[in-house]
Amino acid sequence: MSGRTVLWPGQDLDLGPPSAEGADEGVLGGQLAAAVEAVDAPDVVFAVSRRGQRLVRCGGTAPPPACPREELRYEIGSATKTFTALLLTELIQRGVVTGAEPAGELLAPGRPAPRSPVTLAHLVTHTAGLPALPSDFYARALPVWHTNPYGRYPAARVVDAFLRHRGRHRPGTRWHYSNFGVAVLGHALATVTNTSWEDLLSTRVLQPLGLGDTAMRPDEPGSDAVGHRRDGCTPTPAFEAGGFQAAGAVRATPHDLLAFLEGHLRPAGSPLEGALGAVRRPVLRRGLGHRHVHTVGWFRHPTAGGPLYFHSGATLGQQAFLGFRPDTATALVAVCTRRFRANDPFVATAYGLLAGA
Repeated sequence: MSGRTVLWPGQDLDLGPPSAEGADEGVLGGQLAAAVEAVDAPDVVFAVSRRGQRLVRCGGTAPPPACPREELRYEIGSATKTFTALLLTELIQRGVVTGAEPAGELLAPGRPAPRSPVTLAHLVTHTAGLPALPSDFYARALPVWHTNPYGRYPAARVVDAFLRHRGRHRPGTRWHYSNFGVAVLGHALATVTNTSWEDLLSTRVLQPLGLGDTAMRPDEPGSDAVGHRRDGCTPTPAFEAGGFQAAGAVRATPHDLLAFLEGHLRPAGSPLEGALGAVRRPVLRRGLGHRHVHTVGWFRHPTAGGPLYFHSGATLGQQAFLGFRPDTATALVAVCTRRFRANDPFVATAYGLLAGA
């Protein structure tokens, strides 16, 4: 295992003479190093931004790659949904959509609308009454389950499956986490703006936030982290999202992910100020006593000092955790290159670090 302390934009941090602040950073650095040690994966990165200062610790069971681990791009899987939620919120802020549009009418104009139409807001909040994946997804994906299951299900098929779906519950009445729903949302936004989801996200979110090391596809060899199966040894191919781009295609460096979270911590002055503020507001409460709180794109848990926002994600060979706490001005990014397995410590370690910040 190896660690490195970094101050954005990449300069080494000079802690200077001992001070209370320096001691605090020393404690945080030790906590990050311990978190890296706790995650058994070929490549592990834990990165924190606290009051604008960044600390990074890297390690893993594999030999260090040619490119420093904190400079590689990692697949973040379902944490992509936080980008899609911000995109939708930005389009609402700009008056492009309202969120109340029926997705079916956008995707198939002139087609008879269902009695209880699914809106863009239903899709982003997982209340559309859709399953996690289309009913025919598994039959198509099974032959390539360990290599490329999503790549076998293209955009046109996602849209068609949605238009054919007949839900058992009225939209807006039940919560059920759905990759299917957020993928449909991406296609609806692409249709209404006459822009591909990839270009839409780039121009409306990535470029305004200065996220130049974030993409939706793998780049040249050596720039992207390589995932591994549950055994932690067998490499996996780069993730192909197929028609599910809006639900899981984003890959980014830890520093770009920290910049994304820092925008949520300090929206004032950002080109996306209105949207960044809006995605922090609760829009849904569910469960016993309404104890489960959700914003448009984040899970929100209470702490003694205020709310904690987080989202995790996984692909066939990588995992990611993103979270931030406005009360302590802290953002946390954690990534690793081993597929989720039973009793995996990764998410619990990351969440515990942020909750105790």
